[in-house]
Amino acid sequence: MTAIILIVLLGILLMVTEVFLLPGTGLAGVGAFAACGYGVYRAFVLYGNTGGFITLAAVLVLSVVFLVLGLRSQTWKRFTLQENIDGTSGSTPGQTGEVHIGDTGRTLSRLAPSGKVMIRGKVYEAHTLDCYIDPQQVVEVTGFDDFSLVVRPRPAEPPLA
Repeated sequence: MTAIILIVLLGILLMVTEVFLLPGTGLAGVGAFAACGYGVYRAFVLYGNTGGFITLAAVLVLSVVFLVLGLRSQTWKRFTLQENIDGTSGSTPGQTGEVHIGDTGRTLSRLAPSGKVMIRGKVYEAHTLDCYIDPQQVVEVTGFDDFSLVVRPRPAEPPLA
């Protein structure tokens, strides 16, 4: 009798796995059908019609109970995220007014195409759109891209005559 109970419970476990954990794969569903069917078959063979029908009724009742319990929304609430994330990612240097288009600064690292620049004594992440810029070069802010600055090398000023 213990073997029949274990086989039926294995079948119910596979059925729950098929419905809630691996929907659509079919392998667990076939295993559930086979295990429950074999358990009921063995109960008919070993205990006759009475034992077989009792086992069949137990399989049907357990299947319905586990499906109803599994489909209740309260069952899955403990597995879901209950808190809201309300943080923000901060604002860009352009939004805070710290840096403006046309401001100049120096590269601290090579911009290939991104790196660090210092503008007005503060370090910012920056990138170029069309060239690489070596360290300690003068750059000019041409725009903002997400949370970094877009810069270009500042052209050398012609000498005074």
